[in-house]
Amino acid sequence: MSRPLKVEPMDEATAQGELARLAHEIAAHDRAYHTQDAPHISDGDYDALKARNATIEARFPHLVRADSPSNKVGGPVKSGFGKIVHTVPMLSLGNAFSAEDVVDFVARVRRFLNLAADASLAFTAEPKIDGLSAGLVYEGGKLVQAATRGDGQEGEDILQNILTIADIPKVIAHSARLEVRGEVYMSKSGFRALNARLEKDGRPIFANPRNAAAGSLRQLDASITARRPLAFFAYAQGDGAPPRDRHSAYLTFLADQGFATNPLTRLGHSAEELIDAHAALEAQRAELDYDIDGIVYKVDDLTLQERLGFRTREPRWAIAHKFSAEKAITTLEAIDIQVGRTGALTPVARLTPVNVGGVMVSNATLHNFDEIERLGLALGDTVQIQRAGDVIPQIIQVVATKGKARIARPTTCPECGSPAVRQGDDVVIRCTGGLICPAQRQERLKHFVARNTLDIDGLGEKQVELFIAKGWLKTYADIFALPARAKEIAALDGFGDKAVANLSIAIEAARTAPFAKLLFALGIRHMGHSTAKLVAQHYETAEAWVAAMANFDEGQRAALQAIDGIGETLVTALATHFAEPTHLAEVRALLKVMAPTPEQQATGGAFAGQTLVFTGTLGQLTREEAKARAEAAGARVSSSLSAKTSLLVAGEKAGSKAKKAIDLGVEVIDEAAFLARLSQA
Repeated sequence: MSRPLKVEPMDEATAQGELARLAHEIAAHDRAYHTQDAPHISDGDYDALKARNATIEARFPHLVRADSPSNKVGGPVKSGFGKIVHTVPMLSLGNAFSAEDVVDFVARVRRFLNLAADASLAFTAEPKIDGLSAGLVYEGGKLVQAATRGDGQEGEDILQNILTIADIPKVIAHSARLEVRGEVYMSKSGFRALNARLEKDGRPIFANPRNAAAGSLRQLDASITARRPLAFFAYAQGDGAPPRDRHSAYLTFLADQGFATNPLTRLGHSAEELIDAHAALEAQRAELDYDIDGIVYKVDDLTLQERLGFRTREPRWAIAHKFSAEKAITTLEAIDIQVGRTGALTPVARLTPVNVGGVMVSNATLHNFDEIERLGLALGDTVQIQRAGDVIPQIIQVVATKGKARIARPTTCPECGSPAVRQGDDVVIRCTGGLICPAQRQERLKHFVARNTLDIDGLGEKQVELFIAKGWLKTYADIFALPARAKEIAALDGFGDKAVANLSIAIEAARTAPFAKLLFALGIRHMGHSTAKLVAQHYETAEAWVAAMANFDEGQRAALQAIDGIGETLVTALATHFAEPTHLAEVRALLKVMAPTPEQQATGGAFAGQTLVFTGTLGQLTREEAKARAEAAGARVSSSLSAKTSLLVAGEKAGSKAKKAIDLGVEVIDEAAFLARLSQA
């Protein structure tokens, strides 16, 4: 049995000594368990040591050691995968769905780089494998770390599983640190053989090769992964100095090191050549022994990739051109209404099950009730549906009108009975019940604890539903009272002392979550990861933000709208959300049990902590590139000038902003001075 989680009162000096002792003791037990296969203590006692360490660190976060057991990754983790922070974020790609989108992508790249119309520009065109992304880190030529994409910033430690995949080299002839990125996938033939074995053993089969690959790679027991037919295509670089100056040459380098790279990759020098490559590969798609859902175009020159940089969510130098959707015919049997965390009433079509591209489909999204009217749907109609990659299937047209029961717009919420209305130009009908609506409350709480928000491990969707049903969870603040119910929770099926201890550790860690993560976790409409970070940087602390929301005025509105990347839609959503007193009260109650980590401003870079405004026409850089380079150097870039602006970068024909900056006492520099400061950093 684990020792109790409660830790005696202690001062800083005592805490510092205890953390040093625990780091040494836990490291010794790790060596005994992972290296010598001869553990000295039980799992429960080991977990108690880890829990004690985490509790003291939560109480004294400034004393966390570099060798803290909380920071260690690698080796089998009995209770789940460890976490790995990506040194270079593993971002997703923007999508192109048509030839026009590809033409626009190439034009954007050329415009950003300010290339002449006749300047040569090469792109690679690579098959987009439908699998699971992974980053493999080599140091001294040896594979030492492997992680999934996760949320792009932080992934799961899957090294032990990756080591079981035969076509991944464990040693390469490259001594410098290098992260090789690629896709873990399962071939179609391997998938069919695996499902045949599972079916023969009376076990559930996988729906498609991608699900099979993901499920196999995320096995806590690596010996299960070893029995699955997984493979790996290498296609990108993450952390580490580039061993080549072009992406195509880097792929050749990887192949020379023993990695499998896709033989169908080719070069193109124009949008037309890329579109031709897409058409050729789509025609070949059915003959391949692995699933692909499109083609990825990347600027070949790695120096140009670096210049192009990244948007918040995706690189500017790459895009995924998806294949056309797969279609099927079926019958519309019913319409269900789902209530989301923002109160949106979303109609979902229930269909007679039909096979679409190897996946059995029994429901489809309809987005909103305007779409139902546009399609002219009635229950019993024969409809055509389509599915593209991982996109939720959708109804695209009525093939035969057989139904007579028309589908009416709801006027009340199906969950709580509150009025359901459309506001302004919003096409979505929303429940007005707010937190009294059980569906909204449940979905908001699930979002709050999810992996990409506060990441409270052990409090998943099923646990949230269970605790709501027991009356233990009604508000966000209730989550932090769960450790006090440890005995009650441990008595439930599927729990126990160890699970409750782990849950308590995760909840304790969430108390000091970064302010930006808390903002996103609250589920405010139009507040995404990137905008949450911008808002957090503006207010710096959660307390300052809540005070501003309680007294939201035109000055607050103007200040937020001046932040580059924040538009009127989000500002209005914030004002509307906090006009509801219960929302404000809920956040205030939350801050009584949380101490979010203030948003830290960049301390490095030529413009760290400064707010820059650009005006006029720049000569050497495009406006977009100048903005990207300023942000990379720690600056905030705003579109409007105020007394809080640190610096105005003025190009030709600067206009009235230059005069206004002088009147406000804001320093004005030209493009040459801006570039000089960048180079001096």
